[in-house]
Amino acid sequence: MCSLGLFPPPPPPGDITLYEFNNALVCGRLYEQLPLAFQSQLADLPVLSLPKETLKAHSRLEHSTRPAFIHHRESLWKRCLSAWRDVGLCGVLKEIASAEEEGLQWAKTGSSYTLAVCHWLSSLHGSLFPHLSLTSEDMIAAFSQAVDWAGCTIRAFAWHPHTSKFAVALLDDSIRVYNSNSATIPSLKHRLQRNVAAMAWKPLCASILAVACQSCVLVWHLDPTSLSTRPSSGCAQVLSYPGHSPVTSLAWAPSGELLLSASPVDTAMLVWDVSTENCVQLQWFGGGGVTYLAWSPDGSKVLAATPSAVFRVWEAQMWTCERWPTIKGRCQTGCWSPDGSRLLFTVLGESVIYSLSFSEYRGEMQGQVGGSKTASIVADLSETTFETLYGEERIGGEVHSMVWDPTGERLAVIIRGQADVPGSQTVIAVFRTRNSPVFELLPCGFLRGERGAQPQLIAFHPCFKKGALLTVCWSTGKISHVPFFFVSAHVPCASPSRSPVTVMASASVREQPLFSEL
Repeated sequence: MCSLGLFPPPPPPGDITLYEFNNALVCGRLYEQLPLAFQSQLADLPVLSLPKETLKAHSRLEHSTRPAFIHHRESLWKRCLSAWRDVGLCGVLKEIASAEEEGLQWAKTGSSYTLAVCHWLSSLHGSLFPHLSLTSEDMIAAFSQAVDWAGCTIRAFAWHPHTSKFAVALLDDSIRVYNSNSATIPSLKHRLQRNVAAMAWKPLCASILAVACQSCVLVWHLDPTSLSTRPSSGCAQVLSYPGHSPVTSLAWAPSGELLLSASPVDTAMLVWDVSTENCVQLQWFGGGGVTYLAWSPDGSKVLAATPSAVFRVWEAQMWTCERWPTIKGRCQTGCWSPDGSRLLFTVLGESVIYSLSFSEYRGEMQGQVGGSKTASIVADLSETTFETLYGEERIGGEVHSMVWDPTGERLAVIIRGQADVPGSQTVIAVFRTRNSPVFELLPCGFLRGERGAQPQLIAFHPCFKKGALLTVCWSTGKISHVPFFFVSAHVPCASPSRSPVTVMASASVREQPLFSEL
């Protein structure tokens, strides 16, 4: 089992990590350049700085202009329809209970009593699932893959799966799209685009971007040949479902045919056919909602984490799942090997990385998830003290987010420091990995940014040809790219053709115990 004690010491203060070569991370000063042989690999990638001060404060046009118009009250049935679309049943009951129309006393009384019962049931449900008492913003911040979603400039980041293009969601609810082959930087804004938690580009498609927002999922259809820097809001599809908000995670099928969305307040995971704007609920009982989704690169399985001490792995042909209870807390993050045969995940409250292996079933066994009976611990990230020439440095703690590069040979992990421990810091640890013939996890080194910068988000470039390229979003608003130069031992085995085409509304659940080696 790998541990932080096997890692080389972190870079000296004032140095930043420049690149990896010969299985070692090379550090230097900010002004230092890559070797000439490597500079061409990163020539077209923008290194951005988006400080918070450059962003405009939140402004809502509908609030500022409302006093200029004569008040008009819509009919009750229109208000109820709008409340059903935005809030659900409770919204309809509130509208009826507060209606000023005459002759509805019996309906108002009945709605008031029904609403009181709903509030009582909601409080009972909230005692079982404390996250339901949080506001939408606090809930998104709690389950976001960004370390400090509420306070950082950059709230979400997404590489396009096939080109050197990425999207950045910012604190002011805008999204910017950067393309290494174009000087045009589209800025996406929409009245429903609030509190963006996640983004995902549609595979096998030029420019379709799904955005997880507070009240819905927006699907932007962008023209890659357009020179416009402000696409119209008419370019965005709105996918909404009652009771399915805020949306905190999205995942496209590798074939691009289906889109998954998840909300911590909805126990159902929604499977969208974006072309028809129809969805199917994958419903289960228990867990209190869905917080994080990860579709395996081969399209065969989906990880679905919940706010409770349980997560599920769905098989994406017949849509059956295995249920895995954890020991201490909820599943915080997870990532798949390129061939979909292994899942690495972490649990809130534990400083370890777990591994689950999966078998591929055919014939009569097809439709089963095929998870192993035990989850093994492959890395111990407990706090370790490093003695350096510049003093002691403490590194270690819980994992906040984790990404595996497309070759399956580098794993990057954001380790959160302990706030109550002086000198503890949030860092990125990089591992060298191999998935076959046996799984191996070996230490590579720690990544360090500019002085005072803390990592917020990480993502691997999907098609870097000289090894792997890790993009890091920092707390200062800077986006940097760290290349790992190596010769890949094999080609990823992802096959989009194996992705599901249809969704079955019914789903069976098979209990699966989780064993820990702690």
